Amino acid sequence: MKKIIAIVLVFSFFSCQKKEPKVEEEKCSPDKEKKLEMYQMSEMAALMEQMYVDNKRLKERIQKGDTLGTFPKHFLNIYTAKFTDETDNDLFFRQKAKDYIAAQQLIYSDLKNATEHFNAGVDACLKCHENKCGGPIPRIKKLYIK
Repeated sequence: MKKIIAIVLVFSFFSCQKKEPKVEEEKCSPDKEKKLEMYQMSEMAALMEQMYVDNKRLKERIQKGDTLGTFPKHFLNIYTAKFTDETDNDLFFRQKAKDYIAAQQLIYSDLKNATEHFNAGVDACLKCHENKCGGPIPRIKKLYIK
């Protein structure tokens, strides 16, 4: 009986020990390290990010009835900013960019209808993104003033 208890204790001792995973030297060698590449936004992507932030702030000012200031001149860089893929800078994009800028400029020149013009600018963004890069569509829709 004592032998059986001793055997059970020995087996339970070894089965409860934590096993260290084996590290393969090959995976850890400095020669095999992966080189990380930082993603760098194109000029157009960075401009669109900035326009989104500016429009988010503008939306809040319109809703509160605050002064709107002046049209942000850096929005005009939409015509010259470099794309990630230059083939995206086609006639369709240029027309939607023109629609967007026109709507944005009207916000500041026709304060009475600022909400309508703001939403027209959001529409121009969506129409373009529905045909080009659809990723930011849910985010853009949040800009609408209801």
